[in-house]
Amino acid sequence: MSEFLDGNAITLLENGGDFFPALQQAIDAASKEVFLETYIFENDETGSRIAAALRRAALRGVAVRLLVDGFGGRQFVRGLMAEMIPDGVGVLIYRRELRAFPLRRHRLRRMHRKLAVIDGEVAFVGGINIVDDLQGGNLARPRYDYAVRVEGPLLGPIVESVHHLWRLVSWARLRRRLREPLIAPARLTPAGTMRAAFVTRDNFRRRREIEDAYLGAIAGAKREVVIACAYFFPGRRFRQALVDAADRGVEVALLLQGVSDHPMLCYATRALYPFFLDHGIRLYEYHDSELHAKVAVVDDRWATVGSSNIDPFSLLLAREANVVVEDAGFATRLRESLGRGMASGGRPLCREDWRRLPAVRRIASWLAYQIVRLAIGVAGYRGKH
Repeated sequence: MSEFLDGNAITLLENGGDFFPALQQAIDAASKEVFLETYIFENDETGSRIAAALRRAALRGVAVRLLVDGFGGRQFVRGLMAEMIPDGVGVLIYRRELRAFPLRRHRLRRMHRKLAVIDGEVAFVGGINIVDDLQGGNLARPRYDYAVRVEGPLLGPIVESVHHLWRLVSWARLRRRLREPLIAPARLTPAGTMRAAFVTRDNFRRRREIEDAYLGAIAGAKREVVIACAYFFPGRRFRQALVDAADRGVEVALLLQGVSDHPMLCYATRALYPFFLDHGIRLYEYHDSELHAKVAVVDDRWATVGSSNIDPFSLLLAREANVVVEDAGFATRLRESLGRGMASGGRPLCREDWRRLPAVRRIASWLAYQIVRLAIGVAGYRGKH
């Protein structure tokens, strides 16, 4: 498990309305070095605005290093990438894919992290891609998501992680190690009072770090566990942890997608609803817009914000990054935000709701569940998941 570090200032950012202006402002203020990692980088108004900020930084001599996933960023490869490289933006593509990838294990290993580091002085970690909040469907309200702005000693492992991945992908692409120095080392001086850890998931040393962070917090819960998750398809170990918490009197609430950009996963998740409801776990579907959050709060003392869903693709295959915060003030702010989301856009569900669904809907959920389990099996992962 990653080390918890004291002395951090961590600001909660809600949706793109908070995140994109803060990110652009930080890039425009950069004087030395910018790292940006994202799964999706769309050629829309938001993408164009962030791309322009990166280009301006490169043109004034800042070392700009942009890493985009090869599957999620296919449109970026076809469009914006060619406009950015001539201005001096360094671009790498993680496992480049220009078409839908075949269902083979290594093709499912994606770079799903959403990270930015500016001059080693400030970082952004969360679940927000570089894409318009209203993009991707007939969304009447902005996509529901979170990120955090980080200053303080936690910059140490964040900077180390982004620089390590940049060098790793450079080597994989060029078959030689690039000895690019870290121009702006992390500023480690205390900036606040928050205790936090940077937790990642990769296919080497940190295969279960994010899942274990969740499970440890749930196991220690005494009063409440609230999880908001876009793609929620937990394995047996995670499901049992939630049930154990509910059995000992902890209030467990899940805020899940009602409007989905991946209907197959949404239907597969719904097949688990009877199990959770039968064990006293409260379920809410968010219908105001597309829920894309990956956050949790435990007992108003522990919170996490990041890119990792609670499904096998995030917990067993993708590169992910979360910040875990042990701070009552931060946890309370996130819990209050989730409470507003559940009150304004969340529809509470009960066992009778499932029973009243048409048989065709229940069969569709069951089939989706089996298809997702088959995909996990094809990828080579079964056992506890």
